[in-house]
Amino acid sequence: DVHPTHYGRICPIETPEGPNIGLINTLSTYAKIDEFGFLQSPYHPVRKGVVDKNPKNVKYLNAFEEERFRIAQANTEIEKSNSKLTGRVTCRYRDQVGEYDPVDVDYMDVSPKQVVSVAAGLIPFIEHDDANRALMGANMQRQAVPLLQSESPLVGTGIEKKVAEDSKTVSVSESEGIVALADGKRIVVSDDGTLPPRFYKEPRSDHKKGIYCYELRKFLRSNAGTCFNQKPIVRKGDKVKVG
Repeated sequence: DVHPTHYGRICPIETPEGPNIGLINTLSTYAKIDEFGFLQSPYHPVRKGVVDKNPKNVKYLNAFEEERFRIAQANTEIEKSNSKLTGRVTCRYRDQVGEYDPVDVDYMDVSPKQVVSVAAGLIPFIEHDDANRALMGANMQRQAVPLLQSESPLVGTGIEKKVAEDSKTVSVSESEGIVALADGKRIVVSDDGTLPPRFYKEPRSDHKKGIYCYELRKFLRSNAGTCFNQKPIVRKGDKVKVG
C-alpha cells in the first residue's frame, strides 16, 4: 500500500509486477537520505503567503518534520510578479488534505515531479494514465536501448537531457568553441576551429591552447551484455557550447 509518508520520498508507481511488488521500491526524483538514514523531500518556504523560490533556501524535511506543517502542491497558482499565493490553497497537513488561507501555508512542493521516480517522470501526462499501465511504462523505461538514428521525443517531460547526462553514455563539451575534427574515433574542439600540425601526430587535449579532445568509446560490452557504441552527431565547423 501507498503510505502518506511516501509522498516525495518513495515512488508510488515504479515497483516490480511479480511477487516482489511493493517490496522493491525506487526513490522519488528529488529525495535524498540524511545522516540518520531518513528520507527527505525538498520544499520551498512560504512566509505570509509569499513563496520563496530561491534555490538556496530550499528546505529538506523528513516525514516526522513534515507532519507539523501545511504544505501546498507545486502546481498551486501564484502571482508572477511577487510569487504570492492566491485564493484558498489546497494543502497536506497531518495526513489529511484541506483548504487553507495563504497566510497559514508553511511550505510548497518544489516540483510536481518530486512525487514520482525518474523513470515514471519520463512518461508525459502520467496523471491521466491508469496506475497499472503507468507501472508497466515506468519499468519498461529502464529497459530502453538507444536508437540507431538519434532523435528527440515528440513529447517530453523536460528531464530527458538530465537523464542522458547522468547515464554517462553521452560525451558533452567542456568548453565553447568550434569542432575542428569529428570522425569515428574522436571529436576535437578548439577556440577557432583549427588545429596545429603536430596534433595529427599526437592527438591529445591541450587546455592551455584551447584544444579539447574527446575520445569516443567504440563497441564496448555493457553490464547487460549489450553493445555500447558512441557516434558523433556534430560535424567539422559546428559551433558548440558547454554541456
